[in-house]
Amino acid sequence: MGQRPNQPAPKTWVFRDYIKCAGCRLCEVVCSLKHEGRIWPEASRVRVFMLTPGVEIPHLCTQCSKYPCVAKCPVKALSVHETTGAVIVDNEKCTACGLCITACPGQVPHLHPNRKHIVICDLCGGEPECAKICEKARFNCLIKSTRTSSVNFDLYSKNPEELTPNLAVNLYGEKGEELI
Repeated sequence: MGQRPNQPAPKTWVFRDYIKCAGCRLCEVVCSLKHEGRIWPEASRVRVFMLTPGVEIPHLCTQCSKYPCVAKCPVKALSVHETTGAVIVDNEKCTACGLCITACPGQVPHLHPNRKHIVICDLCGGEPECAKICEKARFNCLIKSTRTSSVNFDLYSKNPEELTPNLAVNLYGEKGEELI
């Protein structure tokens, strides 16, 4: 079944199955290699947080339905790529004011560790390296997918502090503290 004429191609999305994250951080490694030319997790567009031992949260842009980060940028340094749907940062325009960080429900954008601009997942031009490596390693926590109208992408736009308690219960049960 092919795509109908005059219909835009489906946009790329990275599905997350948080419960499958092993905390290997291969996603951070390949992302920083792709964008920075070296292994530099602090500059990665995807970051893995462990706020509770054994509970790993890969954190990256979810391409919210209304792109509040783009709307909040006072210098128009952020835009939405028309083909992939990714947020694109114009590093020359960005002043690193941080308004996009506070506008993002998941507080995903972050400052580049040694440059004056924001860092956000750009979906690697539609071929997200993080999902490729996660699928290749067979962890299948991050999976390249396409955006469909049946998914509420805003539900994925949460910060690790919001996600960790529920994930911990899913992994260890209500009485997880007895394991310690």
